[in-house]
Amino acid sequence: MAASEVFFGPFKVSTQVFYKTRLSMAIVNIKPILPGHVLVCPIRVVARYKDMTSEEVLDHALAVQKVVKVIERIYGTTGTTIAIQDGGSAGQSVPHVHTHIIPRKLNDFPSIDDVYTHLESPDSNVGKFLEIQRLRKTVEEQKKELVVESTSRPPRTMEEMEEETRMLAAEIEKETGSKL
Repeated sequence: MAASEVFFGPFKVSTQVFYKTRLSMAIVNIKPILPGHVLVCPIRVVARYKDMTSEEVLDHALAVQKVVKVIERIYGTTGTTIAIQDGGSAGQSVPHVHTHIIPRKLNDFPSIDDVYTHLESPDSNVGKFLEIQRLRKTVEEQKKELVVESTSRPPRTMEEMEEETRMLAAEIEKETGSKL
């Protein structure tokens, strides 16, 4: 979908980008906690929030706001968990600033704060999962369906993510009047 190569840390995510500004992008999540769980990141690969430029921080915040508005409308939710895990000791699994946008409904978890347990679980270590996948497969094989051993939150296939990317890009276009 994106015209040029785009990376999330060391991982190419060009086909998962559904919204892009000059400095920020929104991508679908390979292992969403709930339906509609997406990420907003600066386009520049920067590991820590404190290392973003002021312009990147502002653009990122505005992108988060726009994506939340569209995601809540699409998924019919009444709230959103917006979370940044800044640095490895905070649970960040990919060394690239990213904001989790997790659309919420009342009683989607037994306890409202259970979402944080899911964010911090080994299942959420997408960086480790993607690195293992990268080491196991050739570039051509990576384009095929991603497979992982037993996990409570299995990853989605590339096709599933690209389908969601197209749908979200169309919805963002309706909202903003501009194409990716």
